[in-house]
Amino acid sequence: MIDINYYRQLHNLKLRILAGEKPDNVKYIMESFRSETPVVYNIETTNACNMVCPFCPRTTLMTRPVKTMNPELFERVIDQLRPWTDDEWSRWKKFVAKRYGIAEDHEPHENHFFLYVIPKVIVLHGYGDPLLDPHIPDYVGMMTDRGLLSYFSCNPANIQMDKTEKAFANGLDYIKYSIDSTSMSVRGKDNFTPDLERIFKVILMKRRGGYKTQIVITMIDLGQDDFRVLQNTFKNEDVYLYMKSLDQGWMLGTEKPKSIHWSEFCQIPWSSMTIGSSGMAVSCEESFNHEIVLGDARTETLADIWNGEKYRKLRHDHFAVTPGIQCTERCDMSVIGKLLK
Repeated sequence: MIDINYYRQLHNLKLRILAGEKPDNVKYIMESFRSETPVVYNIETTNACNMVCPFCPRTTLMTRPVKTMNPELFERVIDQLRPWTDDEWSRWKKFVAKRYGIAEDHEPHENHFFLYVIPKVIVLHGYGDPLLDPHIPDYVGMMTDRGLLSYFSCNPANIQMDKTEKAFANGLDYIKYSIDSTSMSVRGKDNFTPDLERIFKVILMKRRGGYKTQIVITMIDLGQDDFRVLQNTFKNEDVYLYMKSLDQGWMLGTEKPKSIHWSEFCQIPWSSMTIGSSGMAVSCEESFNHEIVLGDARTETLADIWNGEKYRKLRHDHFAVTPGIQCTERCDMSVIGKLLK
């Protein structure tokens, strides 16, 4: 989830800043819009992964230990969260349609997914594959019981039909499978054909069980010319299919992604939290090594962390463009201070 109320309130000021203006009291205004009640973007239930994707920081840069969250901690975290009300979500949809020109019934697209799915779900992945977490179906059920929407991305090679069906039956809202090439091995294991076979088994299982889970298929844009092959493969299936920008463009020296999420300046320290597999609250979902730790969800409440001194410093660092941290030196998304200088 992201704080949709914060995003709406900030929008006009954000447009002025992106247009080159340097309004007065920006720091005060951004803080005045921030809710003292935290919103969690993602809970990384595990950072275990058996893939070796060359474009993923986990493969080449992540040095933190592999950990899998325990159920007691997961339940402690989600017990502090709430879904958006119908009124809040209705206002958000009207805002998105007016400000971004993308209606809810727009065809599948990266920006549509970011604006209509990500804001309402709690993402259950980070730098690991949730299908390697034995508790993931139970976590989905816990969230469903609390009215929280669930979503995670996983590798087709790790599909286990019994675990997947249990997650579907427990109310999983979205599941995403990434297929990065129709002609070569990108993730270091398997290839297009066996991935397809597994996904079609999931589609059949969903149809037979009458489950509501939306199956999402993506292909990361690595410059290959085979997205149309993927489109033709799934053209008659009930799937949400789109091309995804390469988020970590800085790793490969490629051009900055053009998606809405990456073309606007970073609002994450004011709009959402990330809880890592160790229980630490960290700067954001892109923090592969958790260099910036903001609190411990095992011993602190989310509200105390969100409104605490370490988060205040992180927000200040974005304005000050503090050197030596990932936010200012190893991220494609601009921090607010760079635009105001």
